[in-house]
Amino acid sequence: MVEQLCTFSLNGIYFGIDVQHVQEVIRPQPMTRIPLAPPDICGLINLRGQIITVIDLQQRLDMGESKRRSHIQLEEPQGFNIVVYSDNEVVSLLVDDVADVLEFSENTFQPPPATLKGRMRQILAGAYPLTEGFLLVIDIEKILNLQVI
Repeated sequence: MVEQLCTFSLNGIYFGIDVQHVQEVIRPQPMTRIPLAPPDICGLINLRGQIITVIDLQQRLDMGESKRRSHIQLEEPQGFNIVVYSDNEVVSLLVDDVADVLEFSENTFQPPPATLKGRMRQILAGAYPLTEGFLLVIDIEKILNLQVI
């Protein structure tokens, strides 16, 4: 069986999300900040009348503070929003760059690398080997479920 993944980079690391959970990929939108929100919540955007929470994925994965956060209010924001959904919940994940949709044979899927610790290890479903390194696969259910984290 083949799995299709929407791939993207974050802080120089290559990630993927199952395309079945991706609604669309958009450029950063004007955002409204949420007072007293956790540090990984950037704010809210209005996407064609639907209010969507924007998650700073780099912060949620404990990869340090995102450089994009300081650019959110600029005229030319950096990065991309990957709008994802699960169980009728729609959120936007703020990432550095979006790449191709890639297909992988499920028999090459591996558990998360043992060297990963903390929140990133909890959120990853596993990894696919590439010619140079790995594509880390994010479990969308876990990234949206704050109780797991």
